[in-house]
Amino acid sequence: MENYLNILEDSLREKLGVLEEISRYNQEQEALLKKPEVSLEELDDNMARKDELIDKLSGLDQGFETLYERIREQLLAGKDAYKAQIKKLQELISQVTEKGVSIQAQEARNKKLVERYFAGEKAQLKQGRQTSKAAYNYYKNMSNSNVMSSQYMDQKK
Repeated sequence: MENYLNILEDSLREKLGVLEEISRYNQEQEALLKKPEVSLEELDDNMARKDELIDKLSGLDQGFETLYERIREQLLAGKDAYKAQIKKLQELISQVTEKGVSIQAQEARNKKLVERYFAGEKAQLKQGRQTSKAAYNYYKNMSNSNVMSSQYMDQKK
């Protein structure tokens, strides 16, 4: 039973480490999005690495849940015998939860930055299209105004 509890503790510690890495990537993503010129390649690379960590986190969650379900009844029956280890697991779960909430806040901030970035890009594209259209209309009008009808030319002769 103690081996199982040690495995659960190791799993929580590893999960905490993965969450720390995700938090670090979120900070990098925020810095990238705050730059005047956003590098989409760097942003994409950052998000890809974060996706890998999220997949790893999901695997750790599944493993933890599976193992906990297997030993849950024994753990509840022998609660007093494993009091110290249970307390340590509760502390780690609390740390994991706090880090998860912190990451959710970072993700919300980054989402706003991404939305602002894409709104700016969309406005620039719209302005570019309008400028192009105005230039095309100007060119079209100017090229039509200088054209003389051949009929007028023939009448002067």
